[in-house]
Amino acid sequence: MAALGWLTPRRRPATARSVLAGEASAEAARKSTQDLPAPEAAGEPDFPVHGDDRAAAFFDLDNTVMQGAALFHFGRGLYKRKFFETRDLARFAWQQAWFRLAGIEDPEHMQDARDSALSIVKGHRVSELKSIGEEIYDEYMAERIWPGTRALAQAHLDAGQKVWLVTAAPVEIAQVIARRLGLTGALGTVAESIGGVYTGKLVGEPLHGPAKAEAVRALAAAEGLDLTRCAAYSDSHNDIPMLSLVGHPYAINPDSKLRRHARELDWRLRDYRTGRKAAKVGIPAAAGVGAVAGGTVAAIALHRRRR
Repeated sequence: MAALGWLTPRRRPATARSVLAGEASAEAARKSTQDLPAPEAAGEPDFPVHGDDRAAAFFDLDNTVMQGAALFHFGRGLYKRKFFETRDLARFAWQQAWFRLAGIEDPEHMQDARDSALSIVKGHRVSELKSIGEEIYDEYMAERIWPGTRALAQAHLDAGQKVWLVTAAPVEIAQVIARRLGLTGALGTVAESIGGVYTGKLVGEPLHGPAKAEAVRALAAAEGLDLTRCAAYSDSHNDIPMLSLVGHPYAINPDSKLRRHARELDWRLRDYRTGRKAAKVGIPAAAGVGAVAGGTVAAIALHRRRR
C-alpha cells in the first residue's frame, strides 16, 4: 500500500525515480478504471468546456479535496485496529495537528510518516488494506471533504470529463476516496507487493512534487489528453510542477508560496478555509457552496495511554 502520503519536498527536476513513480502510478490508475462507464454530461458552463473529451481535471488530495492529510486519518484507523501502539498514534496526531494548523507539508513530519507507514504495512496483504481503507473512509474521511472543491470536481464530471485524484497517499487508499466521491480514479504512491503482500518498499518514490507531474504526463499520453485543455488543482507549492503542466491551473487553499506564485502568473485562486472569494473569475459558481462549512476544523481525539 504505497507508503502513506508523505514525503520531503524536492526542489529539483524529475529524476529517473520520479519518472518511474509517475509511470507506475499512471499504469495503476488506468488498470483500476478500464471498465468504468464514462460520466454523464449535463449543462455547459463557461469552464470546463462541455463535451471536450481531450480535457480532464487533476486534483491534489490533502488540504485540497480533504481537510488534513489522508495518511494521518488512515493512521488513526489502523491504530483502532491495533496495527501499532499508542505512542505511534500520538505521533500521527501531532503530525496531523501541525499539518492542519500550518497548512503545509513539513519535511520532517512527512518523512517520518512515510517511514512509519512502510514498516506498519509490511507483510500485510493488499486486499486487507483495501478493505480496511473502505471502513476508514467512512469513519474519518467522508466528513472532511471540502464541499467547494467537490463542486469543482463535479463541474468537470458534468461536462463529460474525467477527474483524477493525484496524491502521495497510497494508491489503494486514493482509489477508495476517488470511487466514493464518484471520480474517475486516482494516481497515488505505488508500494511494491509480491504475491499480494507488501514488501515494505516503494516502486520508484512517493508520488510527490516532480513525480506527480510525471504521473499526470504519463496518464495524459496514455489517455490521449491535451494538457493545455486540462485543469489541475492543489494547495501546495510542491505541486507547482503539476500545475504548470496544464492550461488551467488552480490554487485551492494555497500555502503562502503557492499563493504568491499563483498571483504572479495570474492563476485562479480559491480558499475554502476562510470563505474568501476566488481571486479570479471563471470558477464554477457551484464551487462556492459550503465554503464556510468546508473551513471548519475538527480536532483530533487522542486516546489515553494504555496502562
